[in-house]
Amino acid sequence: MLGRFSRAKENSPRQEPKLAPAGQPAVPAAPVVDAPAKAELRESDRFLVTKVELHRHLIDKINLGALDKADREALAREILPLARDYVRERAFAINARELEDLVSDVADEMLGLGPIEPLLKDDTVSDILINTHRSVYVERFGQLELTPIRFKDEAHLLRVINKIVAAIGRRVDESSPMVDARLQDGSRVNAAIRPISVDGPLVSIRKFSRRPYSLEKLVDFGSIRPAMIELLTAAVGGRVSMLISGGTGSGKTTLLNALSNYISPKERLITIEDAAELQLQQPHVGRLETRPPNVEGRGEIRQRELVKNALRMRPDRIIVGEVRGEEAFDMLQAMNTGHEGSMTTIHANSPRDALSRLEQMVGMAGMPMDQSSIRGQIASAIHLVVQTQRLSDGGRRVISIGEITGMEGDVVQMQEIFRFIKKEVDADGKIIGEFRATGVRPRFLDEVAALGFRISREVLDPSKPL
Repeated sequence: MLGRFSRAKENSPRQEPKLAPAGQPAVPAAPVVDAPAKAELRESDRFLVTKVELHRHLIDKINLGALDKADREALAREILPLARDYVRERAFAINARELEDLVSDVADEMLGLGPIEPLLKDDTVSDILINTHRSVYVERFGQLELTPIRFKDEAHLLRVINKIVAAIGRRVDESSPMVDARLQDGSRVNAAIRPISVDGPLVSIRKFSRRPYSLEKLVDFGSIRPAMIELLTAAVGGRVSMLISGGTGSGKTTLLNALSNYISPKERLITIEDAAELQLQQPHVGRLETRPPNVEGRGEIRQRELVKNALRMRPDRIIVGEVRGEEAFDMLQAMNTGHEGSMTTIHANSPRDALSRLEQMVGMAGMPMDQSSIRGQIASAIHLVVQTQRLSDGGRRVISIGEITGMEGDVVQMQEIFRFIKKEVDADGKIIGEFRATGVRPRFLDEVAALGFRISREVLDPSKPL
């Protein structure tokens, strides 16, 4: 008898297992992996693949529309016999306890985000990239790899996308085919659907660690050195305004989260983001998030309005998750009018490019300011520029820390304090390099020292590797 989740139709024909390619050993009891997923599967992935294949099998057997109001325990009871038959037919080596665990996980997936739910729970995955319903890639340890995960069809993937965006009151449809959203755990989601996505929906999910990375952890990863941390933490504690620059996936937000741990818990912070993703480690944080227009094209709230509003909320510091447009002008104004120590990130490939982009963004505000005046605002508001980079081997590095020292004519002057020097690439493609101090003594050291934040002289010694 069919249950309330079952489809009233004939069972889909059973898929025959595929033979291993010539020259490769067969993997007993391995689940079927459809083309184009021909990447070799690690031993530790077998249970995950079994779960994914079972999920795909069950999707053909149940009524997807009934899942929205489904009870998890009832769903688990309903799919248990179907899962038992599936496992028996394919002779999977699995005991009763493992089968129950498998069914429990699949129920979670069905009531969660479908086939990608295991990836969201996998702490080794940092990015999930869905290229239509036919292929899903993940990033692990800085490297992209194809997974065997598939969605049943485009409608199935669209249902998952709508579930994500509806949870935060946003929408995605033909009239508004792009959307930024977030998951409950703070992971950032970007989705694009037809007509702008020609072949079908594209989804990018940037996962964030359940435990925010500390600066010490970044040292373990080789992203930064203790001497650089000593300077940055003194700057944060001493209320030095900071711009963190870098390309996509270079670790800007991770670094910002880690640095926030050194802000005094007595300070009030206001964060402003397009999609709330910051995980500031302070007790007194007010979070603001932009809002897109509604179906009538009204009600949009941009970052610029949020920055202006934040100034009325008695903040000690304002943290803009990423500055992208005309809000840059209001951000600089805030830094220049009693909100020192504010921080933001920006997409740029070098510190000098970051200042150029910031200058262009300020110009977007439409204020009657010439180029020299804009650059003067930047030079007086921002004191430290931290450049991050994702290297070709997948590693993230803080490749430069520089201080803005003022203006010389119409040019913003900078001096580099630390840099990462690339030396060679080893046989495994890993980049070998070292962090070095330039020997420059930052001008802000006296100011932060007066507030009790001092660094040792050895930190700035250029003769010693960090």
